[in-house]
Amino acid sequence: MTKPTPPTVARRILASPPARILLLGFILLMMMGLNSDVMTSYAGDPVKAAKHIIAMAIAGFAVYIAHAHFVERRAVSELGTAGMGRELGIGLLVGAGLYTACELFLMAMGIYRINGLNPWSFLIPAVAMAISSSVFEELLFRGVLFFSVEKWFGGWVALVVSALVFGLTHLMNPQATLEGALFIAVEAGILLGAAVMLTRRLWLGIGFHMAWNYTQQAIFSGIVSGNDAAPGLIRSTVNGPDYLTGGNFGVESSVLALMLCTTTGIVMLVMAQRRGLVVPPAWKRND
Repeated sequence: MTKPTPPTVARRILASPPARILLLGFILLMMMGLNSDVMTSYAGDPVKAAKHIIAMAIAGFAVYIAHAHFVERRAVSELGTAGMGRELGIGLLVGAGLYTACELFLMAMGIYRINGLNPWSFLIPAVAMAISSSVFEELLFRGVLFFSVEKWFGGWVALVVSALVFGLTHLMNPQATLEGALFIAVEAGILLGAAVMLTRRLWLGIGFHMAWNYTQQAIFSGIVSGNDAAPGLIRSTVNGPDYLTGGNFGVESSVLALMLCTTTGIVMLVMAQRRGLVVPPAWKRND
């Protein structure tokens, strides 16, 4: 049997974690910028915006898979289709459920009040945003950053690094606050990182991310991560302390989201640890 040709030095360098972050991460970051331009250009036609973003998402998956195939020379198990529907579905249900639980608590406290409903067409504009943010941010922060750091330094370091970078990038949003960015680093960084550690795939996290953002804006008319507010299905008034409402950053900067999402993430981390799915650093592995 012919032995496989060992990779060249150049290919080994290109496939290394730092080069992977710089090359693949840069391409995905540029595609995210194009997504923003698309959503701005078609702000008056949400259906067309959604179609363009779906096409961009397919292209994003293709770029990620092509890099794994041609540069890293590996199978893309984190985007495998077996079980994809189940993991994505669970993520969508849990993501929508977690956000709805936050709003139900605010309703019970008399902080979030429903004044009426907008037409059903108000559910459409958030589709493009939810797809764009969930697909590209999970490809970038978990697919590229988490797995690259994990390869050398193990799962726990990868969790911390990806969570911090993910949270702090939200400082670029229009109504961003440092407190909101740090809340996202903890609650969403742990939740989404734990989803990867538990399943070794991206679909569960994509589902969490997509449903949370969509439910927040399209249904409850909430502010998404310090971005500008946009009306959704429910017309409402919110009047309460910032530590419960999140203020201008949105519910993600509230203690409600912090407790619910972080607790869910910790439960998944415990499950991953018990199942032996937390990858140790390179110097402690035998491979």
